[in-house]
Amino acid sequence: MSHSLMPTLFVSHGSPMIMLEQSPARDFLSSLAQSLPRPRAILIASAHFDSREPALSADVQPQMIYDFGGFPRPLYEITYPAPGAPALAQEAVDLLKAAGLPAHLKTNRGFDHGTWTPLKLMYPQADIPIVQLSIQSHSDPAHHIAMGKALRGLRAKDILIMGSGTLTHNLYAFMQVRNAPDTPTPVWVSDFGNWVQKVAESGDTSSMARYRQLAPYFKENHPTDDHFLPFPFVMGAAGEGAQGKRIHTSAQSGIMLMDAYRFD
Repeated sequence: MSHSLMPTLFVSHGSPMIMLEQSPARDFLSSLAQSLPRPRAILIASAHFDSREPALSADVQPQMIYDFGGFPRPLYEITYPAPGAPALAQEAVDLLKAAGLPAHLKTNRGFDHGTWTPLKLMYPQADIPIVQLSIQSHSDPAHHIAMGKALRGLRAKDILIMGSGTLTHNLYAFMQVRNAPDTPTPVWVSDFGNWVQKVAESGDTSSMARYRQLAPYFKENHPTDDHFLPFPFVMGAAGEGAQGKRIHTSAQSGIMLMDAYRFD
């Protein structure tokens, strides 16, 4: 594979508190950009941008979305003034349509916390243009793999394709132990994380397309799919046989795996 291709990345953003509290995941995201070639722009699929069909943010200067409640005031004062990239958004729409996936531009779509929390840690200068891509939580993982495949040519143009979710995301189970950060990781969480690692490292997109049937404890870790769908998307964008590497693993209160993956 050509060395000039950008990798694709999946990162776990977890709770917005990652911005205020020290954690291994925060430290990892803060140093991640140093190990990457500098992108011309970033196209990021966020678990918090969901629509019936693929939508791409097309604002020149996106606003902020504070899509959470009941958190400390400083979180609502964070800004991330990175520019948008309307021309890239249009190029992505055209590529998706050419692959038979109806897609459209979306304006007045600010940066949600699935986008601004990891990117503010990775690129605090906010000087790289960003386009957000919606997930389709009513659709299956194969659809998200196909979306990634349609866009993978952008990697040759120095576009960093990212997915932002959380590797395991059972909020009900997390709330039971959120004040006990040293809770050990239960088997139902670690077995799922190990399955993802195996599938990613072998580049096995056909298993990823059937994660609901094949992954151990999928429903327990993802009562809804939204925080996992960015993963098959970045696998699709990595291309056939691209092997993933787990570049970070940690857990919040044993329940939320904050793993990150890079595909080359």
